[in-house]
Amino acid sequence: MCITGNFCRKLKKVLFKNPCLGIKSISWTSFPVRHFVTNLVNIRDDKLRTMLTLGTEKQIEKIVKSKHRGLLMFPEDFSWYGSSEAVRKAQQRLEDKNVLVRVAQGIYVRPKESPLIGAVIPTAEKVAEAIAKRDKIRTVPSGSYALNALGLSTQIPMKIVLPTDGSPREIKVGRRTIKFKKVSPKNLLAKGKVSKLAIQALKELGKENISEHEDKMNVK
Repeated sequence: MCITGNFCRKLKKVLFKNPCLGIKSISWTSFPVRHFVTNLVNIRDDKLRTMLTLGTEKQIEKIVKSKHRGLLMFPEDFSWYGSSEAVRKAQQRLEDKNVLVRVAQGIYVRPKESPLIGAVIPTAEKVAEAIAKRDKIRTVPSGSYALNALGLSTQIPMKIVLPTDGSPREIKVGRRTIKFKKVSPKNLLAKGKVSKLAIQALKELGKENISEHEDKMNVK
């Protein structure tokens, strides 16, 4: 049996740094480690995948239940406990067990419970904020979203458009959509949440006034 140095380094990383194992030191030449590695590589692939996934699920469930309700969780939050595929399958099974609720693709929550309406799912706005925090990107609200946030409009936008310095993408959250739109950094210079909202709301109001003016001109 040939064990590569890369495999040993990965195994050492898992054994040493996984908080659930509590291992602080180990000898690679000791019998327990050699026995563990020998059996690990000789197990049939399908059985090994099942073992690892089940272990991942139990670890993730323990972590999820230790967090406060309403916290949005991403696959990256559980990268210590298995491969990306194992984490994805574990989250799906926890959803089937009603431990987690899927908010969007790859985004889950252990929802708060209301005696009146039951499970309280985070809004699309909260999801957008969590994604921006995770990816360490800047965003500014725009259009009708900015107007609604400032109380200048009662219309809740079904599509939230967020200019950003991050990668462009669209995310479905229930019946609503979050669109991250790549823009020049100079469009993200405003400081403070209220300032950002005010600037974008003024831009939106300006567009509406221009449209109304054009309509009046066309009628004449």
